[in-house]
This record gives sequence, structure tokens and C-alpha cells, in this order.
Amino acid sequence: MSSRKFFVGGNWKMNGDKETLGELIMTLNTASLNDEAEVVCGAPSIYLDYVRSKLDQRIGVAAQNCYKVPKGAFTGEISPAMIKDCGIDWVILGHSERRHVFGESDELIGQKVAHCLENDLCVIACIGEKLEEREAGTTEDVVFEQTKVIADNVKDWAHVVLAYEPVWAIGTGKTATPDQAQEVHEKLREWLRENVSDAVAGSVRIIYGGSVTGGNCKELAAQADIDGFLVGGASLKPEFVDIINARS
Repeated sequence: MSSRKFFVGGNWKMNGDKETLGELIMTLNTASLNDEAEVVCGAPSIYLDYVRSKLDQRIGVAAQNCYKVPKGAFTGEISPAMIKDCGIDWVILGHSERRHVFGESDELIGQKVAHCLENDLCVIACIGEKLEEREAGTTEDVVFEQTKVIADNVKDWAHVVLAYEPVWAIGTGKTATPDQAQEVHEKLREWLRENVSDAVAGSVRIIYGGSVTGGNCKELAAQADIDGFLVGGASLKPEFVDIINARS
């Protein structure tokens, strides 16, 4: 296994209330978690303060999105400064649902990445191809183009985790096979080596997302270039503990 610290993010999306999230937090706070894993939970923005106040400090908290400027007339948006003010250190950017449901462009996502990093907010930057793009054989073109826009806006990769999430595997029950996922992760690392640096290629964590469960996590985690997971639905269930402990 590499020296890169295993990273598991839970993306709770638009789910939960204080009662159910409180129960989940209790489960996580009392669970035996792998000390070698870094864990971050992405809470709905309205619950960020609540979750940070209740969740054990060994577990990080992330906002699921934010805007590209510090403040202003942007109804419904939140800024990195606000996120930091709630004691939150992470944000998820470029998730496929932001790209394809809300129409966020590569350019906007790149601007958000730059602004967050300038304000000391760590970024989980998401990339991934749609089913028709995979079937057309353009997976590499799509994910390299998305990664380039992110990379163009990063000065310090120590605060960035790349999340490869094939869109066709998110919430569908379909998972990229360990070989399929490893192949893309390996090619992403090669791209970083050629376009950024050997050091960044060797150190940046590339995590996998797309119907990760307690049942498939160990085999995925055993792949050389898969450094963890961004977990959707399963992060709201007790099996999230099993996924965190996939390398235990």
C-alpha cells in the first residue's frame, strides 16, 4: 500500500434531519474507526453548525458546495468564509449533481476551487464521465479535461483530494469494477505526473465514488491507486463504519 493516507468522505446530500443525523452521529462517535483513515462527512449546509458541534473532532465535516466570492447579492449561496466560520475545513466541489442537475460548468468549478483554496478551505474535487461518454470511449478525454480545469486553479495540492465518480454508477447500484476504477485512477495519476509533477502524482489522494457499499469496499480499497472513497447513500447507514474500516 502507498504512503497516502486513506480518505473516506460521506456525502449526505439533501438527506436527514436533526433526529436521524443525530442518530448517525452517535453511531460514528461510538464506533471503532481505523486510526489510519481520514474521515470527512458532507452535511447539508443548514446543518453544518449542528453536525460540527455534535460530531467527534476526529471526524472532519464538509460543506457540499459553495460560491466563488466572499460575500454579496447571491441569494441562496454560501461562501468559504461562512463555512470556515462554522468550524468546517472541507468542501465538496464539482459533484456530478452540481454539474448535471444544476448546470455548473468546468469554468465555474475551477473558480470555486481557486477561491476555496485561497481561503484555506480544503477541497474534495469531483470528476467523472456519463454513461454515454464511457460507451463512446471518451472517458479519459472527459476526466482529463475536468481535471485540467481543477489543476489550473490549484497552487498547493496538499489541500486537495480528487474524487473520481463515474456518473453512471452514482446512486444506480452499478459500481465500476475494481479493475475499471483502478484503470481510471492509474491514468489520472499518470496525467498528474505529466502535467503537474511527479511529487503531486505520488502524493495526491484519488478516491472513488459510485455505489460504494460495505460489500464491495474492501476489494476496491485493495487497488493500488484507489486511496479511499466518496460515499453517498451508504454514508447514511451503519455500514459507513465498515467502509471507513475497509483497510483495517
